[in-house]
Amino acid sequence: MSIRSKLAWTFILLLIFGITAISSYSILFIRNFLLAEGEQQIYDDAEWLALTIQNLPADNRFETDLNEAAVISGYRIAVYDSDGEIFASVPYDEPYDAPSSLDIDIVDMIRNEPGPLVQNRPESDRLIAFVSVPGIGNPAQYLQISQLKDEIYEPIRTIRWIIYTGMFISIGLVILVSVLFARYMSRPIVQLEETARSIAEGNVEKTLHLNRKDEFGTLAESLNRMASRLQKDNEELKRIYEKQSQFFADITHELRNPLHTIAGALEMLQMDGLPENQKKHYLNTATRQTERIHRLFKDLVTLQRYDSDEHFIEKKSFNLAEVLRQVFELYYPAAKEKGIDMKVETDSHQVYADPNKIEQVVDNLVSNAVKYTNSGEIQIVSVRENGQVRVEIKDTGLGISDEHLKRLFDRFYRTDKARSRDKGGTGLGLSVVKSILNAHDSDIEVISKPGEGSVFIFKLPHAFHSGSSER
Repeated sequence: MSIRSKLAWTFILLLIFGITAISSYSILFIRNFLLAEGEQQIYDDAEWLALTIQNLPADNRFETDLNEAAVISGYRIAVYDSDGEIFASVPYDEPYDAPSSLDIDIVDMIRNEPGPLVQNRPESDRLIAFVSVPGIGNPAQYLQISQLKDEIYEPIRTIRWIIYTGMFISIGLVILVSVLFARYMSRPIVQLEETARSIAEGNVEKTLHLNRKDEFGTLAESLNRMASRLQKDNEELKRIYEKQSQFFADITHELRNPLHTIAGALEMLQMDGLPENQKKHYLNTATRQTERIHRLFKDLVTLQRYDSDEHFIEKKSFNLAEVLRQVFELYYPAAKEKGIDMKVETDSHQVYADPNKIEQVVDNLVSNAVKYTNSGEIQIVSVRENGQVRVEIKDTGLGISDEHLKRLFDRFYRTDKARSRDKGGTGLGLSVVKSILNAHDSDIEVISKPGEGSVFIFKLPHAFHSGSSER
């Protein structure tokens, strides 16, 4: 739909809505007014009919006279005796059955009401009035008269047609004026739209010249400036899109294997007669894969914050030795269980960085060292060096070949995918390490040889020095 059509339809719909709302309100107001008048009228007529009926003699002409009163008044009339039982209902030709007896609650309300009792129930199609009849010449004690609400609303039909006719004439004029006004307003917008479409199709050399000093002229200048940068921006967006597509493809790939493993474990656990040791094995398998998915999303959150949150790190002065010892204490039991000699050598250095993020860096590096070292030792070392604190994580593990070093910190990159997944890796740990250090304006260095182990090195700015310790 063109902008001209949108403008025209906007004006038309707004005005039609206004006209329709006013017309609907008018009809509703008149309807409520007629209903209120009908309630007052049935109230007055109930008193008049009560006076008429109380003087009718109880002979063979009672119902005939009652029927004539109903025909003249236009109401449906039902007469009840002192016990609330009906003994006459007129007119005869109207298909409406009055209740054979009155409820006790209705009788009480009639007796306590000084005048007629009018009922206008929303669920009923009739307006009903009750009144007490102090009969003298007949057994009539209570009178019920009713009228269809449609009969009360009858005059509104003519009024409705008058309103609708005026409304349609108004709408026709609104459509004509709206189309002309929209055509005038949309002319520069159409030119802008055509130029923008041409630029979007790749014609970045196209420019728009509007000799206007208003907002349309300013917009045209902005559009021209946008065209001059669009080609460069498109190339950048393409690069980001390709990177994002690969990123989501990697996430899907990483989730598929643990989910399949969990599903397989759960399926095996449902088998009857499965030995207890196998149940334990499959439960452990599902637990490990669940923890792997948890670590994956935790790493993803860290990387997402690095990409988008300018407050990703919150630097402050803290004792680096305490962080290194905490990580040491965390992984020492696992290293000891594998027969690996693990130690930490550090001075009590104060550094200026984010303690939580640096702990995450050291945790990832030490965790990898424990995973990929089968014998030998792991060292966590920190020394002061030219106003900085140098941290080294050394191991005598499997090592990394040169072909993998360049891509070692890429997201989801593994040197040995099968072995990494088997050890619960997410492929994001080293990416998280590099992102955190980059946010600290630092970098990480790797020295490694296959079969001889690896050394991961990074540096942090020194705050001040106080004492030293070694463990």
